[in-house]
Amino acid sequence: MCKKPTLIAFFILLSSRLLFAQTGIIKGTVRTIDGAPAESVSIALLGTTKGASTDKDGSFQLKNIDLGTYTVVASFVGLERKEQVVTLKRNQIITIHFVLKENSARLNEVVISARKSKNKVSTVVAKMPLKNLENPQVYNTVSSEIIKQQGINNYDDVMRNVPGISQTWQSTGRAGDGGAYFALRGFDAQPVLTNGLPALTGGNLDLANVEEVQVIKGPSATLFGGSFYSYGGVINTITKKPYFDFGGEVAYNIGSFGLNRATIDLNTPLSKTEKIALRINTSYQTENSFQNAGFKKSFFISPAITYEVNNRLKLDVMAEITQEKRAVAPVFFQSDRATPLPFKTVEALNLNVNESFTSNDLTMKNPRFNIQAQANYKLSDQWNSQTVISAGRVKSDGYYTYIFDDDQPDNFFPQDFHIENNVTNTFDIQQNFNGDFKLFGLRNRILVGVDYYNRKVDDNGSGYATVRYVTPQGNSVDYTYPSSPSVFYPAAQVINKQFVDSKLAGQESAEYKFSNSSLAAYASDVINFTPKLSAMLSLRVDNYTAPGSVVNGTVDFSQFALSHKLGLVYQPVLDKVSVFANYMDAFINVEPSTTFDNDGNQTGVQNFKPEHANQWEVGVKTNLFSDRLSATLSYYNIKVSDRVYSDLATNTSKQGGKVRSKGFEVDVNANVATGFNLIAGYSHNSNKVLAGDALDFYNEPGRSSGGQGPSDQANLWATYKFAKGAFKNFGLGVGGNYAGEYIVIDNSVTGQFILPGYTLLNGSMFYNSGHYRVNFNVNNITNEQYYIGYWSINPQKLRNFNISLAYKF
Repeated sequence: MCKKPTLIAFFILLSSRLLFAQTGIIKGTVRTIDGAPAESVSIALLGTTKGASTDKDGSFQLKNIDLGTYTVVASFVGLERKEQVVTLKRNQIITIHFVLKENSARLNEVVISARKSKNKVSTVVAKMPLKNLENPQVYNTVSSEIIKQQGINNYDDVMRNVPGISQTWQSTGRAGDGGAYFALRGFDAQPVLTNGLPALTGGNLDLANVEEVQVIKGPSATLFGGSFYSYGGVINTITKKPYFDFGGEVAYNIGSFGLNRATIDLNTPLSKTEKIALRINTSYQTENSFQNAGFKKSFFISPAITYEVNNRLKLDVMAEITQEKRAVAPVFFQSDRATPLPFKTVEALNLNVNESFTSNDLTMKNPRFNIQAQANYKLSDQWNSQTVISAGRVKSDGYYTYIFDDDQPDNFFPQDFHIENNVTNTFDIQQNFNGDFKLFGLRNRILVGVDYYNRKVDDNGSGYATVRYVTPQGNSVDYTYPSSPSVFYPAAQVINKQFVDSKLAGQESAEYKFSNSSLAAYASDVINFTPKLSAMLSLRVDNYTAPGSVVNGTVDFSQFALSHKLGLVYQPVLDKVSVFANYMDAFINVEPSTTFDNDGNQTGVQNFKPEHANQWEVGVKTNLFSDRLSATLSYYNIKVSDRVYSDLATNTSKQGGKVRSKGFEVDVNANVATGFNLIAGYSHNSNKVLAGDALDFYNEPGRSSGGQGPSDQANLWATYKFAKGAFKNFGLGVGGNYAGEYIVIDNSVTGQFILPGYTLLNGSMFYNSGHYRVNFNVNNITNEQYYIGYWSINPQKLRNFNISLAYKF
């Protein structure tokens, strides 16, 4: 009896040994041409489902491989793949090595680009090194590789790859907030951060120096401050960094509406004995409008230097210089925000989409300068120091115009003009310490930092004047204001600088100077209770001050704010799946307002507390199949409180308004098969005012708060690149965007104005080899007329194309 179990065990052991003997192991390494390990390179056996991804040290291992002859492939999107043929015999372990022709810096760029950094370590989003799966906050990235694939020449178009964000109007160039506006989770957002630091833009941002664009979702003041609108999130631009090898790219783009764009990306080491490198990115672009007037000319250059002083200290300095001159079409506001809308549909308004309502003689200049310097010092194996300084200067110089309806129920709209002469200077300095150590047996990743930010504004612009009346069809008409027969506006079918200057000559010029600053301290700790369970605890203490205005005599004031960020992450499958929840805060400092009596006489100054937005969010993140499938699904609920709004009955401002914005988002990034990549997203948002004033256009309870964007949006982009055969290195791309109906005006007095939903289809054909890239892109293939808006209606481009030629060296 005792021999039977022993015999069974013997046969089980023998069977297992025989089974193992019929399989083997293939392992090895992948390195770059300069000897560095190549991380995240895909390893596959052709004709099988076996695969792996290289680790940080460039190693890989394929287990339980049946005996036979195989072709082992090392590949990554954007790189030339490598192949080796091996024959696996019984009970054998084969070791092979691949050497990529790219250097480590080039590989790093492509890794970040092709995979959108979905599970790579980001040092900006949380201001500490965290993988996406470890971070309880949602963020999306769009890489330079995707930008090139889609033939994008305009920074704004990058956002078509991000769920939950939509453009509400293009850059106007006006003072203060002249950059493009976006709706992000139902609230305003502008691209005001570069490498996580303040970097205002009065015009358009250039893509020449962009490595990736990060859209950080949810209230984000705890780490980035309250000087920017961040209720729904922030837009951050990551710039290209120098590397220690010679290389670069020269590209030329030509396209519809007179597009001509030339770019140079040049990197070179500066020393044979020390690790010093210089990278210069520059561009020159000219482009006409799709309408009957309008143009853009821009020159951009960005030098960057990296110096690795030793194995502890690294210095980085980067500057961006932009010269931009444009003729800008006015925003068309189809309401005076106080009386019933004369036209409540796009069809009834009958806006002439080809009419620009301006001339090329009325230009806006937006020169911009931004510089950043960073010192990273390794204090010990557990602590690092980061000192960063950022300074910028933005100018608005030229003609700003808009069309804004009056209180008359007719087909005539006044067009106002103003000459901008505004300079804004910013300065920011931060000192951060990052630690990674164990305390009471628990891993702690800690950030402690201080931040000082200052902004100075010098405004010497003209006053505003109504220059003419126009119809939505583009005609200028003789117009006499009904209640004031002496006020007459002669028709002016053609407007130019001389004509507008004559109308502004009698207007009193503005003369306004002010300065504000904030001093803050913040701390954040990610505690790992187990390898799978972690918590993030963050707090910011912020004091905002502004001296009284030199011109209008307002008093000094200050505001104090606390901002928190709390998060939980549980990874049921470590480094594969994470379930997260967060509770985060953002705040906006509110300037004092002047109070008036019923006769319009100034009675004093009213101070406010900062506005606050709090979000709770839950979701799931995945990173599956050796980094081939990354996805995020989340539900969020944001509530803004202490909102300042107008009390029209008393002619003052009140604090206490509330807005709720909630919804869900899905983001998918997949490497479906070798050469086949997919980006897809969907979002739904609901935005509603909870408390306010029924007479205030912006804050009527039960209505949308305005500028919230379409409720439903979807994005898709798929590419396939042939890996072998006659079409090797050729590829195809197809995708597009969907946006549902958008209630752009929502008020019981004025009525609703709804922009119709739309579906855009885009396509691409490309050739991308080691040294050459050729792209042919067509956008809006179906030639659909669509509109965006922010309490306005702005027509967008019809079908357009772009051809890009690039040489990589």
